[in-house]
Amino acid sequence: MMAALARTASQSAPAKPHAVVIGSGLGGLAAAVRLGARGYRVTVLERLDAPGGRAYVHRQDGFIFDAGPTIVTAPFLLEELWAMCGRRLADDVELRALTPFYRIRFDDGAEFSYSGDPEAMRAEVARFSPADVSGFERFMATREEIFRIGFEELGHVPFGSITDMVKVAPDLLRHQGYRSVYGLVARYIKDPRLRVVFSFHPLLVGGNPFDTTSVYTLIAFLERRWGVHFAMGGTGRIVDGLAELIRRQGNVLRFGAEVRAITLNGKRVTGVRLASGEEIRADIVVSNADAAWTYRNLLPQEIRRRWTDRRIERARYSMSLFVWYFGTRRQYPAVGHHTILLGPRYRELLSDIFDRKVLAPDFSLYLHRPTATDPSLAPAGCDAFYVLSPVPHLESGIDWSQAAEGFRKAVAGRLSLTLLPGFEREIVTSRLLTPQDFQDRLLSYRGAAFGMAPTLLQSAWFRPHNRSEEVENLFLVGAGTHPGAGLPGVLSSARVLDSVVPDAASFA
Repeated sequence: MMAALARTASQSAPAKPHAVVIGSGLGGLAAAVRLGARGYRVTVLERLDAPGGRAYVHRQDGFIFDAGPTIVTAPFLLEELWAMCGRRLADDVELRALTPFYRIRFDDGAEFSYSGDPEAMRAEVARFSPADVSGFERFMATREEIFRIGFEELGHVPFGSITDMVKVAPDLLRHQGYRSVYGLVARYIKDPRLRVVFSFHPLLVGGNPFDTTSVYTLIAFLERRWGVHFAMGGTGRIVDGLAELIRRQGNVLRFGAEVRAITLNGKRVTGVRLASGEEIRADIVVSNADAAWTYRNLLPQEIRRRWTDRRIERARYSMSLFVWYFGTRRQYPAVGHHTILLGPRYRELLSDIFDRKVLAPDFSLYLHRPTATDPSLAPAGCDAFYVLSPVPHLESGIDWSQAAEGFRKAVAGRLSLTLLPGFEREIVTSRLLTPQDFQDRLLSYRGAAFGMAPTLLQSAWFRPHNRSEEVENLFLVGAGTHPGAGLPGVLSSARVLDSVVPDAASFA
């Protein structure tokens, strides 16, 4: 009798609407959690063998290397996702606050210790240029107001209409959003080295400080507001935690499942078609794939009116990255968790990367030593590293199958002369990631590591919308849509879905 009643109740319960999420980067995983919490049945499709996308984890010879993001800011965006599932982030992930945030080493050997402590930062500025202390204070006040508008008020606005942009235009003009990040910094700070210190942040989201809108100065204030953290066990612990939340919701992640097309009935989404030929029906589709790739490769040209091939090709894209992961048989305790190693040029090098698109003989580097905080990421007595260099995307024509090893040797030479003397003799494991990998493995258009560049005319309404302008019930999350790249950006793109995706009940 009870079994019959259970069957009757099950048969009478309305089926949940089905959402397919293409890609399991942090934006896609966050979107899946949010959709699951809103009553959708969710299937996440990932072409690789494990989740993460740009946050994929490489395990090699006893070392653990985070492929992508290593800096966690605005942890409340993660805490929200766990709370939706009745859990605490701390149940699954330990975030360790870092201080200083970064050590910035200039070409002459001088170092700036960058932290969230206002007094310590004031002292560092005074050590480099006493005359710039008052300008630094004014700059911080301006940056706080930009943060309030750009992140707290606008970061979760969908910008689906030009009127959304018109409404914020006065605020953007009042706070000089038309200036570049470097241009705004230069208004307040005169010392050339300090101008670098306070303008480099757009590079964290793929932008050139000399043409990225000054709205992106909010990144540095965001760090100051919530701190810079590292996930113990690596960023992969966040990825695994989100994947487990999705499973706890009763939803599904499939790996080795490459989407070849978004299927349509007219201009309405009906599902997706996999490389295997399998078709999966869906009420909505959320693409965490690169926005340019989504439009250019998953939708037919004839139904696209805004994001045509021509418009995609004419857009400006972020730089790419050359990343060398390596492990050493010994440790380097004098090297901090995050070090920015600047070369002899700043503006000129960025012009080589973004404008001229040439591989310059000099470079600036970001050296990540996660074992400074978490020794478990390497065998006992060893260190794990990656060193990253911004490089041109594939429009440069560089053949990385020929250029990679020579560039790696040049990077190694620079590290040997500065922070890691003789380290090459200690290397026990190594792997490379080049712009070609961003295109071939991660399906990033032109191998751009962060999608479209965050210029003023490629931000907010001008960026590919979170709700597709081309077809009904297609939505976008991740670096290529609003609000942009970086961990807070991609998590916020999933948060925007709460205001643009229909309630599950509307499909009943």
